[in-house]
Order: sequence, then structure tokens, then C-alpha cells
Amino acid sequence: MNWRQALQAVAAALFGVQSEQNRRLQFRGSPWPYILIGTAAIGLLVMGLLALVHWVVPD
Repeated sequence: MNWRQALQAVAAALFGVQSEQNRRLQFRGSPWPYILIGTAAIGLLVMGLLALVHWVVPD
């Protein structure tokens, strides 16, 4: 599995729309691409939410 497929899998998992067939295929390889991409995606989500709150809430 390449990085693009891992990115698609993590995005689908974050939104909860992953099919059972895709989930089974992903458990055949190494978990490290999913861990790295998932950690980065959650970090970006948190930073985006913090930026949005900082922008919306006045000082």
C-alpha cells in the first residue's frame, strides 16, 4: 500500500465511512503509515480548530 492509499484510508476512518472490504485490506501491511498519517491528521485538525476559535472569540 502506498502513501496515497494510506491517506485515503485514514481520511475515511476519521469520517467513519470506511467499507469492511477496505478495512480488511489495510490490516495486511505495516501499521506505521497509518499511525504517522493519522497523528498528522489529528494534529492538523486540532490546530485548525484552535485557529478557528482564536479567530471567532474576541480577545
